[in-house]
Amino acid sequence: MLSQVYRYGFQPFNQHLLPWVQCTTISRSHCIQPSVIRHVRSWSNIPFITVPLSRTHGKSFAHRSELKHAKRIVVKLGSAVVTRGDECGLALGRLASIVEQVSVLQNQGREMMLVTSGAVAFGKQRLRHEILLSQSVRQALHSGQNQLKEMAIPVLEARACAAAGQSGLMALYEAMFTQYSICAAQILVTNLDFHDEQKRRNLNGTLHELLRMNIVPIVNTNDAVVPPAEPNIDNSVLALLVLKDNDSLAARLAVEMKTDLLIVLSDVEGLFDSPPGSDDAKLIDIFYPGDQQSVTFGTKSRVGMGGMEAKVKAALWALQGGTSVVIANGTHPKVSGHVITDIVEGKKVGTFFSEVKPAGPTVEQQGEMARSGGRMLATLEPEQRAEIIHHLADLLTDQRDEILLANKKDLEEAEGRLAPPLLKRLSLSASKLNSLAIGLRQIAASSQDSVGRVLRRTRIAKNLELEQVTVPIGVLLVIFESRPDCLPQVAALAIASGNGLLLKGGKEAAHSNRILHLLTQEALSIHGVKEAVQLVNTREEVEDLCRLDKMIDLIIPRGSSQLVRDIQKAAKGIPVMGHSEGICHMYVDSEASVDKVTRLVRDSKCEYPAACNALETLLIHRDLLRTPLFDQIIDMLRVEQVKIHAGPKFASYLTFSPSEVKSLRTEYGDLELCIEVVDNVQDAIDHIHKYGSSHTDVIVTENENTAEFFLQHVDSACVFWNASTRFSDGYRFGLGAEVGISTSRIHARGPVGLEGLLTTKWLLRGKDHVVSDFSEHGSLKYLHENLPIPQRNTN
Repeated sequence: MLSQVYRYGFQPFNQHLLPWVQCTTISRSHCIQPSVIRHVRSWSNIPFITVPLSRTHGKSFAHRSELKHAKRIVVKLGSAVVTRGDECGLALGRLASIVEQVSVLQNQGREMMLVTSGAVAFGKQRLRHEILLSQSVRQALHSGQNQLKEMAIPVLEARACAAAGQSGLMALYEAMFTQYSICAAQILVTNLDFHDEQKRRNLNGTLHELLRMNIVPIVNTNDAVVPPAEPNIDNSVLALLVLKDNDSLAARLAVEMKTDLLIVLSDVEGLFDSPPGSDDAKLIDIFYPGDQQSVTFGTKSRVGMGGMEAKVKAALWALQGGTSVVIANGTHPKVSGHVITDIVEGKKVGTFFSEVKPAGPTVEQQGEMARSGGRMLATLEPEQRAEIIHHLADLLTDQRDEILLANKKDLEEAEGRLAPPLLKRLSLSASKLNSLAIGLRQIAASSQDSVGRVLRRTRIAKNLELEQVTVPIGVLLVIFESRPDCLPQVAALAIASGNGLLLKGGKEAAHSNRILHLLTQEALSIHGVKEAVQLVNTREEVEDLCRLDKMIDLIIPRGSSQLVRDIQKAAKGIPVMGHSEGICHMYVDSEASVDKVTRLVRDSKCEYPAACNALETLLIHRDLLRTPLFDQIIDMLRVEQVKIHAGPKFASYLTFSPSEVKSLRTEYGDLELCIEVVDNVQDAIDHIHKYGSSHTDVIVTENENTAEFFLQHVDSACVFWNASTRFSDGYRFGLGAEVGISTSRIHARGPVGLEGLLTTKWLLRGKDHVVSDFSEHGSLKYLHENLPIPQRNTN
């Protein structure tokens, strides 16, 4: 075996290393030198990520986002991960996926080590097979017939199973890693290898030598010879961690090898504050030393020697030794295929052990505060909610200088980093703040008749009356980019509708957002509901926030189309209100007014080209080509320095055309415009339905019948006649403000103001009514009478 290693140019092992190592058989094509491995690209369905991997070991990582810098990683595979549900045999699909992920990380230049269970289960499968085969032969010989009696399998001793399973387990790993051109080596250890100083140095040297040669060490306790675990050994002292199970082995190995990260995979999502499956069990995102008293541990795993308590003790021991730890689920079919790479990328998976407690509340705690604060907010009288919003409007003008000073800091820090359109969005001014205050006062006026409004009353039967009333949706998560003015608008709408609110703003507006949120909480404090609106300042990625389905009822993204698409993709189980693109069209009919067209096109395209309601495609009736009206449109666009892209039909009419459009489904967000030719109004409608985004579409014509046909047949959230696309806005609609524009067909559509943040519930008031009274032989009959809706005093 060693001669094979020598032949491929590796440094030979020191003689004292030999007892521990069993190198897998390798060939020239399968053994890759470290210098070669850097050039291996992605050959699997897991994306290749290039990250800087230089780090001095000492302290553990403080935040998940830092895990991508981990250079040396130990992955511990629990028995429940490696074995099948019947505990006899290995879960081959999961193992293949884990090997693939480890190979991806190894080929990124990281140093990967595996601590694996499974020898006992694999050996049990082999021994059961042998026993059954032996019994069946004996029974066949004695009975002289093929029909066998029921055979009892004797209890198999674990050490014997381990001895029978070790070689098969390693052969399986070898075959799997070979598929990714990676070499593996098996190392079996016992307690003595860590407590005897000479053996400990030998083990350390062996592991370092293997890592230097780009070989993945696969480590396991030598279960064939180890004595049964002692149940009451105290592992609380750093120097006395005893190898009771593979959890303690992984922790001991991680500290011994000064690894950056230990990933412990089990059959639960992570660490819960009470046994998983109990009614009040909550997954702990980040666990800190000293939090053990807040956790109630349950029974151990269905297989293996350690339970969650053993994992936590081992994790805290490793953390104390300078290694970061994540405990996660390695068995869930939806996540096991990328759980290891997700953890290394810093995604919110499992429980992360950290020594650094955040200064403020976690995002989970903020979600709970927003929920309870929102419920208190919903119980206030309409006048009280209006008073909060009026007070916030006053603060925007009274604290104008402080707000603009904070905004100036953001602009200075963003200079040179953000594009001019984004800088314009980021900028606040005295006039913007005044407009915000006016809009907030409009919201306050409209909030008088929002929450608790009766929509329907029905008399079901005598003394049994049903009401349908408006109620808040719950907790909203609003994610916005480069738009600090969005914060008070959205906060006011949430307050008016009685919703709790989580706000996640872009870091480019951090100073502005901070002061605007403080002012919002100051306004909320006048009625004791300060916590209803929370600003997320932690390092949570947007994708992680979108997974908080038990805390968030609706996500509203405000930003680029890419941001909206990313959130729609990341949100699992939480509805997203918004639009991914704003591809707005304007159709210029053959009967359009010359005076109106250029005005409408200029305002729609040039007034604010970065807005989602800006014009992106201009559809021209073919009869208007080579007319003065068409020439005026082109001249105006040239004066405004708008770059024109010709659609296929338009290009066919021209000898020398502008650049032909790459796609008719493009949102430019800049001074660029697509022009296309259509035959008639129906052709324009067909084009809009095929290439539009159902946002805002306009017809310019003097023919009322044509206009009405367009208005009724275009299936978009906003359809206008002789009006700029830029009117598609909550403030301009008189809604006071908007949380966004929705192209969804469920719940709210178009600019979403106060009404779009409400849902309904049913209130039934009876007097000892039961359904059996309404049966065929019952004493009551259904009336189902519509009752008048009482008018609320909104003065």
